[in-house]
Amino acid sequence: MNIRKLIAALVAALLIVTSVSALADISIGVPNDTTNEARALQLLADNGIIALKEGAGETATKADVVADGIEIVEVQADLLVNQLPDLDYAVINSNFVLDALDAGFEINKALLTEAEDKYLPRANIIAVHSDNVDADLTKALVAACRSQQVKDYIDATYVGAVLSVVDEPTDGYDETVDYDALSGQKLIIAATPAPHAQILEVVKGILAEKGIELDIEVFTGYTEENRAVDAGDAFANYFQHQPYLDEEVAQNGYKVESVAIIHTEPMGLYGGKQADLAALGK
Repeated sequence: MNIRKLIAALVAALLIVTSVSALADISIGVPNDTTNEARALQLLADNGIIALKEGAGETATKADVVADGIEIVEVQADLLVNQLPDLDYAVINSNFVLDALDAGFEINKALLTEAEDKYLPRANIIAVHSDNVDADLTKALVAACRSQQVKDYIDATYVGAVLSVVDEPTDGYDETVDYDALSGQKLIIAATPAPHAQILEVVKGILAEKGIELDIEVFTGYTEENRAVDAGDAFANYFQHQPYLDEEVAQNGYKVESVAIIHTEPMGLYGGKQADLAALGK
């Protein structure tokens, strides 16, 4: 081999080593709860960033990931924004991004967003204790949450980060409910800050027109809301999607059921140390 060919070979090898070395430093944060982790990993797989082992589905974890040079970091979902500066990327639920923006964090727009067929089945729900599924107070709450007022608020406020899934909105009220009998009652609902508690402020005004007081109890995490409803400390909650509720019921035996779907929040891949997808070869 002549000197020119040797130098060319060395340069090529150096480029390969440099590329692999750079890729080996790539860290991607994902939520550590079962349903959301699988959802985040599927977003990465759908965009060719990782591959998942055959058969990995709704319970996929980092153990199912096939990817050279990428470290998947499992983080509690509501802490991912705080960890973002220490990660190259993170897949985050849009509600936690909204919380962070409200708190003054600077976060760029999502670099990738999951497909409709992934986020629609995970629409956020109103849930109540099993004993209250058919109660008039539940019907009044559902009608207010599925109102045109709420739908319009979501569309105007979140501009795609939160999407209403209500196809036939109400005027805010249920004609089968005796609102006079409910006047003077207080309804406690457990919710996370954004967008849930914000949306419920609209609902609060609708119910107030009928003399029903809506007390919004804001939780900064997402592990206590179902326990509160199960124990009777809250009448309802609004913070989760159906797969998460199913998992909570299976694990803890909560007597909590969904009564309405309201909105959905597409997951997105956000840049931390990286401003774009170049580090992933995209």
